[in-house]
Amino acid sequence: MTSSIYLTGEAKAPSNNPIMAQYGLFYIAFEIEADTHRVLDVDCSATLALTRKFIRGLFIDADITDTGRLTESITARYHGSSQKALIVAVNNAAKKYQELPTSS
Repeated sequence: MTSSIYLTGEAKAPSNNPIMAQYGLFYIAFEIEADTHRVLDVDCSATLALTRKFIRGLFIDADITDTGRLTESITARYHGSSQKALIVAVNNAAKKYQELPTSS
């Protein structure tokens, strides 16, 4: 039986972004399948439902340990004002995941 892991990443969004006014930081949350490192679900603190849906589509079934591919996907497809914050938050979450004793 596979168990999943929940973890978050965070980053500062641009000061003129509504995310900063509403949340103070940009947050992304992942549910990861521990055995395969695959993203099962994802959500973030974006203020628009379409943004959250689009970001979810970027990461479902992706390997959380492949930060190069995750970053490449963001830079190629996501051109919102919080692109840099998204990259930092994803890398923050991936680093936390790789530091877990169960992720190796």
